[in-house]
Amino acid sequence: MPREMFTDELWLKLKTVMLDLGIYNKPLLRQTIEGIFYRLRVGCPWRDLPDTFGKWNAIYKRFNEWSRNEKLITLFNTLVIEPDLEWEFIDGSIVKAHQHSSGAAYKQESAIGKSVAGNTTKIHMAVDACGLPVHFLVTGGEVHDCKEAPKLVAELPQADYIIADRGYDSEDLRLQIKDKGAIPVIPRKKNSKVGNDDIDWCLYKYRHLVENVFARLKHFRAIATRYDKLKRNFEGAVALVCAFLWLPM
Repeated sequence: MPREMFTDELWLKLKTVMLDLGIYNKPLLRQTIEGIFYRLRVGCPWRDLPDTFGKWNAIYKRFNEWSRNEKLITLFNTLVIEPDLEWEFIDGSIVKAHQHSSGAAYKQESAIGKSVAGNTTKIHMAVDACGLPVHFLVTGGEVHDCKEAPKLVAELPQADYIIADRGYDSEDLRLQIKDKGAIPVIPRKKNSKVGNDDIDWCLYKYRHLVENVFARLKHFRAIATRYDKLKRNFEGAVALVCAFLWLPM
């Protein structure tokens, strides 16, 4: 019997939110969700799902449909309830793309980029002061953190401070953060003539909170290594795991 992810309490909370989003309450809904999480956790092909969860094709069709309709991202956003927005931490993390995730003639966006490490995808993540994810974006692995940062920051809720590492060193980004009413805590590069006398280094040390979220996400092998061909399906997988992190709250 495969290990299940949900206690009755967590499942009741998740089920209530899913029904509010218009997801039909089929008799095997819980087994379907458990099957999706089993695949995310072990990284197996859909065809290799244990029969305990039902027919693999039916489970994949549900996941694909929910990803296409952005219901998994909406599920994540719905579960982000009263985040601690005193601080927001942003960062990016590379995910290796498996050979089965690329090469198909799909017209839909894949968000798989070429880099020195091969085919990769990057997750751009923002977390709150409690270390819980509040927003994310998915791009090709070759996209620099600083290039995607303006879009990420523009979609973030209002915070007092936004903290990032030197990879986000940009005066335009600092100005954008100030325009949102937040204080940027972004160290300048060592060759900067301005210096870093204005940086709150004590606050900067808490940047490990966003790294911790990436570590928790990559406990799920289908996140640590990307197997999905389509961007929307990988986004749905990331959103589902982020939603799972919020469930006990």
